[in-house]
Amino acid sequence: MDKKKEQANDLSPGSSMDLLVEQFMAYLRMEKHASPHTMEAYGHDLEEFTQFLIQDGSGGAKGVDPTQIDYLTVRRYLAELKKRGLERTTLARKLAALRSFYRYLSREDIIGNNPMLMISTPKKEKKLPQFLYQKEMEALLAAPDQSPMGQRDRAILEAIYAGGLRVSELVGLNIHDLDFHLGCAKVTGKGKKERIAPLGVPAMEALKAYLYDGRTKQAAKNRGSKDIKDIKDIKENNEEEKALFLNKFGTRLSARSVRNIVNKYVDQTALNREISPHTLRHTFATHLLEGGADLRSVQELLGHVNMSTTQIYTHVTKGHMKKVYLETHPRA
Repeated sequence: MDKKKEQANDLSPGSSMDLLVEQFMAYLRMEKHASPHTMEAYGHDLEEFTQFLIQDGSGGAKGVDPTQIDYLTVRRYLAELKKRGLERTTLARKLAALRSFYRYLSREDIIGNNPMLMISTPKKEKKLPQFLYQKEMEALLAAPDQSPMGQRDRAILEAIYAGGLRVSELVGLNIHDLDFHLGCAKVTGKGKKERIAPLGVPAMEALKAYLYDGRTKQAAKNRGSKDIKDIKDIKENNEEEKALFLNKFGTRLSARSVRNIVNKYVDQTALNREISPHTLRHTFATHLLEGGADLRSVQELLGHVNMSTTQIYTHVTKGHMKKVYLETHPRA
């Protein structure tokens, strides 16, 4: 601890923030196993906070020293964010980044007083998750054609809906993660926690068609790869060869590309709604509950740590509520 204190004290005020943020990001990556999405968001939020401190003239006469920040400075920062009209969810995330950063500094004995202890998080607006009705979902799944890229897109849509996958989980899938015999996939969720996601027959058939036809043609066009005869032939140490979903250049598909793919077919099917890949995950959970699944099972399938996160999906359509009432109430 003393060594870390000494190391922090040796930092000049102008450079200490950057160096401490760098150390914090390394801690998130190596010890907390934070996802790339969290790393990117926290990095951006801390950079934004640093810029505010520079403009505000806080944290040291010669630059920015996070050890000199008090809760009043943080409150001024929050006031500035609110002036920009940011949503409560965004404010809460930015505060979460600062809380985590200062908790790290406190744990490492780099600071004596944690300014975040006197800052309360704004209450989040309770918004029900958007979801698609079954006919809408079926139209979306039927939209891709039978071209190699169409087979890929169909497999993507089927996998997200059938397994309730996050986009980060989807793009992180490797070919060896698929088990066609059991009809499931091994996915890596938040905090690098692994779970088995059942995918069902339609999704597995779409994945198989893509893997042995569309993906093979796609890879061969870009890399001169041979046909995939057996999953066992894929080399685990070859990043581009083991990735399940490829872009048009033959490399691993990005989360942004998945969002563009979903937008393409939303426009094509004229759903006239704002739909993201996460909407398909919401749809997965909603349809399971409407079909009679218990909340605990849905929690496991979604990979949620806390039940409270899953409880937001307990909303159901009025039609379903009426149906349940008529079928179960003795005086209906």
